[in-house]
Parts: sequence; structure tokens; C-alpha cells
Amino acid sequence: MKNKKFIALIGLGYWGKNILRNLSELKVLHSACDSNPKVILERKEEFPNVNYTLLFEKILKNPDIKAVIIATPAITHYEIVKKALFEGKDVFVEKPLALKSEEGEKLVQLAEKNGKILMIGHLLQYHPAIIKLKELISSGKLGKIQYIYSNRLNIGKLRIEENVLWSFAPHDISVILMLLEDEPIEVSAFGGAYFNKEIYDTTLTTMSFKNNVKAHIFVSWLHPYKEQKLVVVGSKGMILFDDLTKEKLFFYPHKINWDNGIPVAHKAEHQIISVTNEEPLKLEIGHFIRCVEKREKPKTDGKEGLRVLKILEQAQDSLNLN
Repeated sequence: MKNKKFIALIGLGYWGKNILRNLSELKVLHSACDSNPKVILERKEEFPNVNYTLLFEKILKNPDIKAVIIATPAITHYEIVKKALFEGKDVFVEKPLALKSEEGEKLVQLAEKNGKILMIGHLLQYHPAIIKLKELISSGKLGKIQYIYSNRLNIGKLRIEENVLWSFAPHDISVILMLLEDEPIEVSAFGGAYFNKEIYDTTLTTMSFKNNVKAHIFVSWLHPYKEQKLVVVGSKGMILFDDLTKEKLFFYPHKINWDNGIPVAHKAEHQIISVTNEEPLKLEIGHFIRCVEKREKPKTDGKEGLRVLKILEQAQDSLNLN
């Protein structure tokens, strides 16, 4: 691509500022947009050489901009992605793809019809430790996978436009589907809404897969400390992914033996599995850039985002029933 600065960023808030930094470092940023003038002034202090605008329509009409990254509130995703695809832009949108599966399906169809790339920001799939974890599972190191669970917990930013399920759980749903190369046959969830009766602060989602494999995802923004862990339990051992420690991946070769008809756990020392220390967000954006330049299908494309969206809907339906 002749013009290396061919990507625009829409949304410069809490997460958008991290994307802005990476796009600037990768030297592909053409323009940046936010509807809040105060936010633009704040970003200008750190990144003064960026072309800023308050109107995303200007970005969509600019022929030099071939692709956009959308980091706006989830409720706006459908309309902005739809408009960008209509204008012939390749699109990277942060999770979730949309808030309704019907909308997600329309976006996937529109991208296919227009021959445009649609990529969803499921960040963990680009994390070096998760990529290594997938390799270890595929190699048979853990044996038969039996159970997967994740905790994504914090005392952090409480949102009013989406609940904690939609805010935190998409990452872990995406990873579990990728690790198992399967989709659940049953999804259920329960939780609590304590500060806002319409917005769940804590949810526990369970998923059942074929071959008796199960998983659960516990998310909360009413937790006394931050925790981001995922555990995979197999017949030959267990692996812990801890995103808040220096060493991200730990293998526990624990074994369960039967002694006189009684199951007995034989614990073993954990082993640290080395992984590269690259920033997942930079790897994710780099993947999008390559897909745009080479016209390749993203790892987390629209169809993958739609699968995650449908599971979120099933979990939300279960919450509503409970």
C-alpha cells in the first residue's frame, strides 16, 4: 500500500488512547476522531502531530483512509460499523461486534458483500501466552481437556451503558471457543445488580460442550482486587494463565490416582512456561494491518465475533429469566 498512513481511529476514550499510542508507534495513523472536544484536547497533549476531528463522517468520506478502528461505546458499534462498510472501509471494531445477533449478522453479510475486512477486538487471541497455551493443548500436553474456567475481576470502572457480562466476558468466551475449537451446546448465567438495578455488576456464566467438557466465566467489577486468570484442566495436568504476573503461563503436572478405590491427588511442582513479552494490543493491530494490506481473513473475523455475540445473548437471556 503506497500510503502507509491509511488507518483512522474513531473513539479516543479509555481504551482508544491505548490504540492511539500503538497506531502512532506503528506509523499508520492518518486521523483520529472523538465526539468530545475535551478528550481530543487531552490526546493532543501527548500526540500533537495527529490529525484530529470531531466528525467521523469526515473520516468515512476521505479516500486516503482505507481502514478504520472503532473504539466507541458498544451501543454505537452497529451504526458506525455499518456506515464504515457502506463507505468501503475495512473495519476493526472493539468487542462486542454489536448488541444483537441480528445486527451482527447484517454486518457480517455487508462486509462479505462489499469485499471488506471485518475484524473484532478479541485481544486475548493475540496474547503470546494464549497462543502458546493453544499450542500446548494441541500437542496433547494436557491430555483430554475436562474443564476451563476464567476469573476477570476488578474494583474498577462501573459502566452504565452495558453490564459486566458484555463488558468483561467477551474476551474469555472468545478464548474458550478457540481453545476447544467448538461451540457450547448449553449456556446459562446468573448474577446480581447491586448499584443499578438494570446493570449486572457480577455474573457467572456456564457453558457445556460435547464430550462432557464444561467451562465457566466469573466476571465482576465489585471485587476487592484485580484478577485476570484462566485455568485449563486436563487429564494429564493443568495450566494457569495469569495476565497480572510477570511469568504468564504455569504448568501443574498434578495427577489423580486411584488407591484402593479412592481418588488421591498427587501434587507436583509447577513449571513456568516461557513466552515472549510482546504487547498483545500491538500484535492485534499489526495483524489487522497485515490483513488489510494482504487481503487476508482475520483470526477474529466477523463470523467469530458473531459466535461470541450469540453466546452473550444466551447468557443475557438466562440472566433475565433468573
